[in-house]
Amino acid sequence: MTKSMSLEYALINDTSWQSQAEWQTPDTPFMSFEFWQALADTGAIGEQAGWLPIFILVHRVADYADSENSADSLIDSTAENALQTVAVMPVFIKGHHRGEFVFDHAWAEAYARYGVDYYPRLVSSVPYTPITGQRLWLATGETLNEDILKTAIAGVDDIAQQVGASSWHGLFVTSELASVATSSMPTEVDVALAIAAQERGVESAPIDMPILERQGCQFLWQNKDLLNDSKPFADFDAFLMTLKAKKRKTIRAERRKVAEQGIVCQRKCGDAISDEDWKAFYHCYVMTYAVRGQQPYLTIDFFMALAESLSAHIMLAQALDASGEIIASSLFLYDKLDSDKADGDVVDNATLYGRYWGALGEYDSLHFELCYYQGLEFAIEQGLKSFDPGTQGEHKLVRGFIPTTTHSLHRIYDPRFVPAIGDFCARDREHMAQYRQQAFEALPFNADNMPDFDVNQ
Repeated sequence: MTKSMSLEYALINDTSWQSQAEWQTPDTPFMSFEFWQALADTGAIGEQAGWLPIFILVHRVADYADSENSADSLIDSTAENALQTVAVMPVFIKGHHRGEFVFDHAWAEAYARYGVDYYPRLVSSVPYTPITGQRLWLATGETLNEDILKTAIAGVDDIAQQVGASSWHGLFVTSELASVATSSMPTEVDVALAIAAQERGVESAPIDMPILERQGCQFLWQNKDLLNDSKPFADFDAFLMTLKAKKRKTIRAERRKVAEQGIVCQRKCGDAISDEDWKAFYHCYVMTYAVRGQQPYLTIDFFMALAESLSAHIMLAQALDASGEIIASSLFLYDKLDSDKADGDVVDNATLYGRYWGALGEYDSLHFELCYYQGLEFAIEQGLKSFDPGTQGEHKLVRGFIPTTTHSLHRIYDPRFVPAIGDFCARDREHMAQYRQQAFEALPFNADNMPDFDVNQ
Protein backbone atom coordinates (compact mmCIF):
# COMPACT_ATOMS: atom_id res chain seq x y z
CA MET A 1 0.00 0.00 0.00
CA THR A 2 1.26 3.54 -0.82
CA LYS A 3 0.11 6.88 0.52
CA SER A 4 0.08 10.24 -1.28
CA MET A 5 -0.83 13.60 0.19
CA SER A 6 -3.04 16.23 -1.38
CA LEU A 7 -4.59 19.47 -0.18
CA GLU A 8 -8.26 20.34 -0.12
CA TYR A 9 -10.20 23.25 1.33
CA ALA A 10 -13.39 23.61 3.31
CA LEU A 11 -15.42 26.71 4.21
CA ILE A 12 -16.69 27.41 7.72
CA ASN A 13 -18.19 30.51 9.34
CA ASP A 14 -17.27 29.87 12.98
CA THR A 15 -14.05 29.31 14.92
CA SER A 16 -14.53 25.65 15.83
CA TRP A 17 -11.49 24.92 13.61
CA GLN A 18 -9.20 26.33 16.31
CA SER A 19 -9.40 23.03 18.20
CA GLN A 20 -8.42 20.95 15.16
CA ALA A 21 -4.66 21.53 15.39
CA GLU A 22 -1.80 22.91 17.40
CA TRP A 23 -1.14 26.36 15.99
CA GLN A 24 2.05 28.33 15.53
CA THR A 25 2.43 31.50 17.55
CA PRO A 26 1.34 34.33 15.21
CA ASP A 27 3.89 36.88 14.07
CA THR A 28 1.96 39.80 15.61
CA PRO A 29 -0.58 40.12 18.45
CA PHE A 30 -3.15 41.11 15.84
CA MET A 31 -3.39 37.56 14.49
CA SER A 32 -3.79 36.05 17.95
CA PHE A 33 -7.05 34.25 18.58
CA GLU A 34 -7.62 36.56 21.55
CA PHE A 35 -7.55 39.68 19.37
CA TRP A 36 -9.99 38.19 16.89
CA GLN A 37 -12.28 36.95 19.66
CA ALA A 38 -12.41 40.47 21.08
CA LEU A 39 -13.41 41.79 17.65
CA ALA A 40 -16.17 39.18 17.33
CA ASP A 41 -17.50 39.43 20.89
CA THR A 42 -17.86 43.21 20.74
CA GLY A 43 -19.47 43.41 17.30
CA ALA A 44 -16.47 44.92 15.50
CA ILE A 45 -16.74 42.08 12.99
CA GLY A 46 -19.90 40.31 11.91
CA GLU A 47 -22.82 41.00 9.60
CA GLN A 48 -23.93 44.18 11.40
CA ALA A 49 -20.44 45.66 11.13
CA GLY A 50 -20.19 44.83 7.43
CA TRP A 51 -17.28 42.45 8.07
CA LEU A 52 -18.88 39.03 7.56
CA PRO A 53 -16.20 36.37 8.17
CA ILE A 54 -15.71 33.04 6.44
CA PHE A 55 -12.71 30.84 7.24
CA ILE A 56 -10.99 28.77 4.55
CA LEU A 57 -9.60 25.59 6.07
CA VAL A 58 -6.76 23.94 4.14
CA HIS A 59 -6.65 20.21 4.83
CA ARG A 60 -3.96 17.72 4.00
CA VAL A 61 -5.72 14.58 2.79
CA ALA A 62 -4.09 11.17 2.78
CA ASP A 63 -4.97 9.13 -0.32
CA TYR A 64 -4.30 5.41 0.19
CA ALA A 65 -3.81 2.92 -2.62
CA ASP A 66 -3.13 -0.77 -1.97
CA SER A 67 -1.28 -2.74 -4.59
CA GLU A 68 -3.67 -5.69 -4.02
CA ASN A 69 -6.78 -3.42 -3.94
CA SER A 70 -7.60 -4.65 -0.44
CA ALA A 71 -10.75 -3.00 0.91
CA ASP A 72 -9.80 -4.00 4.46
CA SER A 73 -6.46 -2.23 4.14
CA LEU A 74 -8.14 0.93 2.85
CA ILE A 75 -10.58 1.05 5.76
CA ASP A 76 -7.87 0.47 8.36
CA SER A 77 -5.53 3.02 6.87
CA THR A 78 -8.01 5.90 6.69
CA ALA A 79 -9.18 5.56 10.27
CA GLU A 80 -6.82 8.19 11.67
CA ASN A 81 -4.93 11.25 10.35
CA ALA A 82 -6.55 11.00 6.92
CA LEU A 83 -7.67 14.64 7.23
CA GLN A 84 -5.29 17.12 8.81
CA THR A 85 -5.88 20.89 9.04
CA VAL A 86 -2.65 22.66 8.08
CA ALA A 87 -3.71 26.28 7.54
CA VAL A 88 -6.66 28.64 7.82
CA MET A 89 -7.21 31.92 5.99
CA PRO A 90 -9.91 34.42 7.00
CA VAL A 91 -12.02 36.11 4.33
CA PHE A 92 -14.56 38.86 4.89
CA ILE A 93 -17.53 39.57 2.67
CA LYS A 94 -17.79 43.37 2.49
CA GLY A 95 -19.99 45.99 0.89
CA HIS A 96 -17.73 48.91 1.81
CA HIS A 97 -14.07 49.91 2.27
CA ARG A 98 -14.09 51.15 5.86
CA GLY A 99 -11.27 50.12 8.16
CA GLU A 100 -8.96 48.84 5.41
CA PHE A 101 -6.29 51.54 4.74
CA VAL A 102 -5.54 50.25 1.21
CA PHE A 103 -8.28 51.80 -0.83
CA ASP A 104 -9.75 50.80 -4.17
CA HIS A 105 -12.45 53.48 -4.49
CA ALA A 106 -11.34 54.33 -8.03
CA TRP A 107 -11.86 50.72 -9.09
CA ALA A 108 -15.38 50.75 -7.67
CA GLU A 109 -16.08 53.97 -9.56
CA ALA A 110 -14.83 52.41 -12.81
CA TYR A 111 -17.16 49.44 -12.33
CA ALA A 112 -20.05 51.82 -11.69
CA ARG A 113 -19.36 53.77 -14.89
CA TYR A 114 -19.72 50.51 -16.83
CA GLY A 115 -22.86 49.52 -14.96
CA VAL A 116 -21.15 46.58 -13.23
CA ASP A 117 -21.53 45.72 -9.53
CA TYR A 118 -18.33 46.04 -7.52
CA TYR A 119 -19.99 44.88 -4.32
CA PRO A 120 -19.80 42.57 -2.55
CA ARG A 121 -16.03 42.23 -2.48
CA LEU A 122 -13.80 39.91 -0.44
CA VAL A 123 -11.05 41.02 1.92
CA SER A 124 -8.39 39.17 3.92
CA SER A 125 -6.93 41.46 6.55
CA VAL A 126 -6.93 42.25 10.24
CA PRO A 127 -9.92 44.62 10.49
CA TYR A 128 -9.08 48.24 11.28
CA THR A 129 -5.37 47.37 11.56
CA PRO A 130 -2.79 48.53 8.97
CA ILE A 131 -0.03 46.29 10.32
CA THR A 132 1.98 44.02 8.03
CA GLY A 133 1.83 40.36 9.03
CA GLN A 134 0.74 36.84 8.24
CA ARG A 135 -2.74 36.37 6.81
CA LEU A 136 -2.95 32.63 7.37
CA TRP A 137 -2.80 30.71 10.60
CA LEU A 138 -0.40 27.80 10.18
CA ALA A 139 -0.41 24.58 12.16
CA THR A 140 2.73 23.69 14.07
CA GLY A 141 5.41 22.36 11.74
CA GLU A 142 3.88 23.85 8.58
CA THR A 143 5.46 26.43 6.28
CA LEU A 144 3.65 28.70 3.88
CA ASN A 145 4.18 27.38 0.37
CA GLU A 146 2.70 27.53 -3.09
CA ASP A 147 0.43 24.50 -2.60
CA ILE A 148 -1.13 25.85 0.60
CA LEU A 149 -1.67 29.28 -0.89
CA LYS A 150 -3.13 27.95 -4.15
CA THR A 151 -5.57 25.81 -2.17
CA ALA A 152 -6.59 28.78 -0.05
CA ILE A 153 -7.09 30.91 -3.17
CA ALA A 154 -9.28 28.15 -4.64
CA GLY A 155 -11.42 28.60 -1.53
CA VAL A 156 -11.51 32.36 -2.11
CA ASP A 157 -12.66 31.75 -5.69
CA ASP A 158 -15.40 29.44 -4.43
CA ILE A 159 -16.68 32.10 -2.02
CA ALA A 160 -16.53 34.74 -4.75
CA GLN A 161 -18.63 32.59 -7.07
CA GLN A 162 -21.19 31.84 -4.37
CA VAL A 163 -21.74 35.46 -3.33
CA GLY A 164 -21.05 37.13 -6.67
CA ALA A 165 -17.99 39.04 -5.44
CA SER A 166 -16.11 41.24 -7.88
CA SER A 167 -12.70 40.80 -6.32
CA TRP A 168 -10.49 39.64 -3.44
CA HIS A 169 -8.03 41.85 -1.59
CA GLY A 170 -5.27 40.63 0.74
CA LEU A 171 -4.09 43.66 2.70
CA PHE A 172 -0.77 44.34 4.45
CA VAL A 173 0.54 40.87 3.67
CA THR A 174 4.14 39.85 4.28
CA SER A 175 6.66 40.11 1.47
CA GLU A 176 6.93 36.30 1.64
CA LEU A 177 3.22 35.82 0.99
CA ALA A 178 3.27 38.41 -1.80
CA SER A 179 6.19 36.66 -3.46
CA VAL A 180 4.56 33.22 -3.31
CA ALA A 181 1.24 34.57 -4.59
CA THR A 182 2.53 36.56 -7.54
CA SER A 183 5.00 33.89 -8.67
CA SER A 184 2.50 31.03 -8.66
CA MET A 185 -0.47 32.62 -10.45
CA PRO A 186 -1.16 33.64 -14.07
CA THR A 187 0.02 37.07 -15.21
CA GLU A 188 -1.91 39.87 -16.91
CA VAL A 189 -0.26 38.78 -20.17
CA ASP A 190 -1.67 35.26 -19.75
CA VAL A 191 -5.14 36.73 -19.25
CA ALA A 192 -4.83 39.00 -22.29
CA LEU A 193 -3.78 36.06 -24.48
CA ALA A 194 -6.65 33.93 -23.17
CA ILE A 195 -9.17 36.71 -23.86
CA ALA A 196 -7.81 37.20 -27.37
CA ALA A 197 -8.09 33.45 -28.03
CA GLN A 198 -11.71 33.45 -26.85
CA GLU A 199 -12.50 36.41 -29.09
CA ARG A 200 -11.11 34.43 -32.03
CA GLY A 201 -13.44 31.59 -31.15
CA VAL A 202 -10.71 29.29 -29.88
CA GLU A 203 -12.05 26.91 -27.26
CA SER A 204 -10.18 27.10 -23.98
CA ALA A 205 -10.57 26.44 -20.29
CA PRO A 206 -12.08 29.18 -18.10
CA ILE A 207 -9.68 32.07 -17.67
CA ASP A 208 -7.77 31.97 -14.39
CA MET A 209 -7.28 35.47 -13.04
CA PRO A 210 -3.87 36.76 -11.90
CA ILE A 211 -3.11 38.08 -8.44
CA LEU A 212 -2.04 41.69 -8.79
CA GLU A 213 0.29 43.35 -6.32
CA ARG A 214 0.21 46.89 -5.03
CA GLN A 215 2.95 48.37 -2.91
CA GLY A 216 2.89 51.19 -0.40
CA CYS A 217 5.12 52.84 2.16
CA GLN A 218 5.13 52.89 5.93
CA PHE A 219 7.80 54.06 8.35
CA LEU A 220 9.55 51.72 10.76
CA TRP A 221 12.05 52.64 13.49
CA GLN A 222 14.99 50.30 14.06
CA ASN A 223 16.70 49.80 17.43
CA LYS A 224 20.16 49.69 15.86
CA ASP A 225 22.93 52.10 16.80
CA LEU A 226 25.29 52.11 13.83
CA LEU A 227 27.65 54.35 15.79
CA ASN A 228 28.03 51.54 18.32
CA ASP A 229 28.55 48.37 16.25
CA SER A 230 24.81 48.15 15.45
CA LYS A 231 23.98 47.41 19.08
CA PRO A 232 20.61 48.52 20.46
CA PHE A 233 20.47 52.07 21.73
CA ALA A 234 21.46 52.54 25.36
CA ASP A 235 18.87 55.28 25.85
CA PHE A 236 16.89 57.96 24.02
CA ASP A 237 19.85 60.36 23.99
CA ALA A 238 21.96 57.73 22.24
CA PHE A 239 19.30 57.59 19.52
CA LEU A 240 19.27 61.39 19.23
CA MET A 241 23.04 61.43 18.72
CA THR A 242 22.59 59.51 15.46
CA LEU A 243 20.52 62.41 14.04
CA LYS A 244 21.72 65.61 12.45
CA ALA A 245 22.16 68.46 14.94
CA LYS A 246 19.17 70.41 13.62
CA LYS A 247 16.84 67.43 14.02
CA ARG A 248 18.14 66.71 17.53
CA LYS A 249 17.43 70.30 18.46
CA THR A 250 13.90 70.12 17.03
CA ILE A 251 13.00 66.97 18.97
CA ARG A 252 14.38 68.30 22.23
CA ALA A 253 12.45 71.54 21.71
CA GLU A 254 9.23 69.60 21.13
CA ARG A 255 9.70 67.65 24.34
CA ARG A 256 10.40 70.88 26.27
CA LYS A 257 7.21 72.44 24.92
CA VAL A 258 5.19 69.59 26.42
CA ALA A 259 6.80 70.05 29.82
CA GLU A 260 6.39 73.84 29.66
CA GLN A 261 2.61 73.34 29.33
CA GLY A 262 2.66 71.62 32.71
CA ILE A 263 2.09 68.23 31.13
CA VAL A 264 3.61 65.07 32.60
CA CYS A 265 3.73 61.79 30.67
CA GLN A 266 3.78 58.29 32.09
CA ARG A 267 3.55 54.71 30.84
CA LYS A 268 1.64 51.75 32.23
CA CYS A 269 1.69 48.11 31.14
CA GLY A 270 -0.64 45.15 31.46
CA ASP A 271 -2.39 44.74 34.79
CA ALA A 272 -1.13 48.12 36.00
CA ILE A 273 -3.70 49.73 33.68
CA SER A 274 -6.85 50.24 35.77
CA ASP A 275 -10.47 50.36 34.66
CA GLU A 276 -10.36 54.12 35.20
CA ASP A 277 -7.33 54.33 32.91
CA TRP A 278 -9.25 52.47 30.22
CA LYS A 279 -12.26 54.78 30.55
CA ALA A 280 -10.01 57.83 30.30
CA PHE A 281 -8.26 56.34 27.27
CA TYR A 282 -11.55 55.64 25.53
CA HIS A 283 -12.78 59.17 26.17
CA CYS A 284 -9.66 60.46 24.44
CA TYR A 285 -9.95 57.91 21.62
CA VAL A 286 -13.56 58.89 20.87
CA MET A 287 -12.53 62.53 20.60
CA THR A 288 -10.26 61.78 17.62
CA TYR A 289 -13.37 60.71 15.72
CA ALA A 290 -15.75 63.33 17.14
CA VAL A 291 -13.67 66.23 15.79
CA ARG A 292 -14.21 64.74 12.31
CA GLY A 293 -17.89 64.07 12.88
CA GLN A 294 -17.41 60.30 12.88
CA GLN A 295 -18.17 57.37 15.14
CA PRO A 296 -15.26 55.19 16.31
CA TYR A 297 -14.87 51.70 14.87
CA LEU A 298 -14.18 50.09 18.24
CA THR A 299 -16.05 50.12 21.54
CA ILE A 300 -14.90 50.38 25.14
CA ASP A 301 -15.90 46.72 25.49
CA PHE A 302 -13.34 45.80 22.81
CA PHE A 303 -10.52 47.47 24.71
CA MET A 304 -11.63 45.95 28.00
CA ALA A 305 -11.58 42.54 26.29
CA LEU A 306 -8.00 43.18 25.18
CA ALA A 307 -7.14 44.12 28.74
CA GLU A 308 -8.38 40.71 29.86
CA SER A 309 -6.89 38.51 27.17
CA LEU A 310 -3.79 40.35 25.87
CA SER A 311 -2.63 42.12 28.99
CA ALA A 312 1.00 41.03 28.52
CA HIS A 313 1.11 42.78 25.13
CA ILE A 314 -0.27 46.22 26.08
CA MET A 315 1.39 49.51 26.94
CA LEU A 316 -0.59 52.69 27.60
CA ALA A 317 1.08 56.12 27.49
CA GLN A 318 -0.77 58.90 29.30
CA ALA A 319 -0.45 62.68 29.45
CA LEU A 320 -1.58 64.40 32.66
CA ASP A 321 -2.13 68.13 33.14
CA ALA A 322 -0.96 70.14 36.16
CA SER A 323 -4.00 69.01 38.17
CA GLY A 324 -3.28 65.34 37.47
CA GLU A 325 -6.15 64.86 35.01
CA ILE A 326 -5.56 62.60 32.00
CA ILE A 327 -5.80 64.79 28.90
CA ALA A 328 -4.42 62.39 26.26
CA SER A 329 -3.69 58.68 25.86
CA SER A 330 -1.89 56.50 23.35
CA LEU A 331 -2.28 52.72 23.24
CA PHE A 332 0.44 50.38 22.00
CA LEU A 333 0.68 46.62 21.54
CA TYR A 334 3.97 44.77 21.46
CA ASP A 335 5.28 41.30 20.74
CA LYS A 336 5.92 39.00 23.68
CA LEU A 337 9.36 39.40 25.13
CA ASP A 338 11.91 36.64 25.57
CA SER A 339 12.47 36.20 29.32
CA ASP A 340 15.89 34.71 28.57
CA LYS A 341 17.06 37.83 26.75
CA ALA A 342 20.45 38.99 27.95
CA ASP A 343 20.76 42.59 29.10
CA GLY A 344 21.72 44.86 26.23
CA ASP A 345 20.32 42.53 23.54
CA VAL A 346 17.32 43.18 21.35
CA VAL A 347 14.58 40.60 21.10
CA ASP A 348 14.66 39.20 17.58
CA ASN A 349 11.63 40.41 15.59
CA ALA A 350 9.96 41.89 18.70
CA THR A 351 8.10 45.03 17.64
CA LEU A 352 6.16 47.82 19.30
CA TYR A 353 2.98 48.80 17.44
CA GLY A 354 1.47 52.25 17.83
CA ARG A 355 -2.27 51.85 17.45
CA TYR A 356 -4.82 54.21 19.03
CA TRP A 357 -4.49 57.80 20.22
CA GLY A 358 -6.69 60.63 21.39
CA ALA A 359 -6.58 63.96 23.25
CA LEU A 360 -9.22 66.12 24.90
CA GLY A 361 -7.84 69.31 23.36
CA GLU A 362 -5.06 70.87 21.31
CA TYR A 363 -1.65 70.82 22.97
CA ASP A 364 1.60 71.88 21.34
CA SER A 365 3.74 68.86 20.32
CA LEU A 366 1.82 66.44 22.55
CA HIS A 367 0.96 64.09 19.70
CA PHE A 368 4.64 63.66 18.85
CA GLU A 369 5.51 63.07 22.51
CA LEU A 370 2.81 60.55 23.30
CA CYS A 371 2.71 58.64 20.01
CA TYR A 372 6.41 58.61 19.08
CA TYR A 373 8.86 59.62 21.77
CA GLN A 374 7.19 57.67 24.57
CA GLY A 375 7.10 54.67 22.22
CA LEU A 376 10.76 55.07 21.31
CA GLU A 377 11.79 55.23 24.96
CA PHE A 378 9.74 52.13 25.74
CA ALA A 379 11.18 50.16 22.81
CA ILE A 380 14.72 51.05 23.89
CA GLU A 381 14.07 50.16 27.54
CA GLN A 382 12.49 46.81 26.61
CA GLY A 383 15.06 45.87 23.98
CA LEU A 384 12.50 45.67 21.18
CA LYS A 385 13.92 45.39 17.70
CA SER A 386 11.61 47.87 15.98
CA PHE A 387 8.73 50.29 16.37
CA ASP A 388 5.86 50.40 13.86
CA PRO A 389 3.93 53.62 14.55
CA GLY A 390 1.10 52.90 12.12
CA THR A 391 0.12 54.06 8.67
CA GLN A 392 0.69 57.39 6.91
CA GLY A 393 2.66 60.44 7.94
CA GLU A 394 5.88 61.89 6.58
CA HIS A 395 6.26 63.54 10.00
CA LYS A 396 7.44 60.09 11.13
CA LEU A 397 10.24 60.19 8.57
CA VAL A 398 11.94 63.25 10.05
CA ARG A 399 11.92 61.57 13.47
CA GLY A 400 14.03 58.63 12.39
CA PHE A 401 11.41 56.21 11.06
CA ILE A 402 12.71 54.46 7.94
CA PRO A 403 10.59 53.96 4.78
CA THR A 404 9.61 50.32 4.26
CA THR A 405 7.54 48.54 1.62
CA THR A 406 4.01 47.33 2.27
CA HIS A 407 2.29 44.76 0.04
CA SER A 408 -1.32 44.10 -0.89
CA LEU A 409 -2.73 41.48 -3.26
CA HIS A 410 -5.76 41.84 -5.53
CA ARG A 411 -7.66 39.27 -7.60
CA ILE A 412 -10.17 40.72 -10.08
CA TYR A 413 -12.73 38.25 -11.38
CA ASP A 414 -14.04 40.15 -14.42
CA PRO A 415 -11.36 39.76 -17.13
CA ARG A 416 -12.49 42.97 -18.83
CA PHE A 417 -11.09 45.03 -15.95
CA VAL A 418 -7.85 43.09 -15.41
CA PRO A 419 -5.64 44.87 -18.00
CA ALA A 420 -6.50 48.37 -16.76
CA ILE A 421 -6.23 47.52 -13.06
CA GLY A 422 -3.05 45.54 -13.71
CA ASP A 423 -1.55 48.54 -15.49
CA PHE A 424 -2.58 50.79 -12.58
CA CYS A 425 -0.89 48.47 -10.08
CA ALA A 426 2.32 48.34 -12.13
CA ARG A 427 2.51 52.13 -12.43
CA ASP A 428 1.64 52.51 -8.75
CA ARG A 429 4.49 50.17 -7.76
CA GLU A 430 6.94 52.30 -9.77
CA HIS A 431 5.63 55.49 -8.18
CA MET A 432 5.86 54.08 -4.67
CA ALA A 433 9.41 52.82 -5.27
CA GLN A 434 10.42 56.34 -6.29
CA TYR A 435 8.67 57.74 -3.22
CA ARG A 436 10.47 55.34 -0.87
CA GLN A 437 13.80 56.27 -2.45
CA GLN A 438 13.10 59.98 -2.01
CA ALA A 439 11.95 59.39 1.57
CA PHE A 440 15.14 57.50 2.37
CA GLU A 441 17.24 60.37 1.04
CA ALA A 442 15.35 62.73 3.38
CA LEU A 443 16.15 60.72 6.53
CA PRO A 444 17.60 62.87 9.33
CA PHE A 445 20.51 60.59 10.28
CA ASN A 446 24.16 61.58 10.30
CA ALA A 447 26.14 60.25 7.35
CA ASP A 448 27.79 57.67 9.61
CA ASN A 449 24.47 56.32 10.83
CA MET A 450 22.47 56.08 7.60
CA PRO A 451 20.87 52.58 7.52
CA ASP A 452 21.18 50.15 4.66
CA PHE A 453 18.33 50.60 2.23
CA ASP A 454 16.66 48.37 -0.34
CA VAL A 455 13.86 50.14 -2.20
CA ASN A 456 11.94 46.84 -2.35
CA GLN A 457 12.03 46.19 1.42
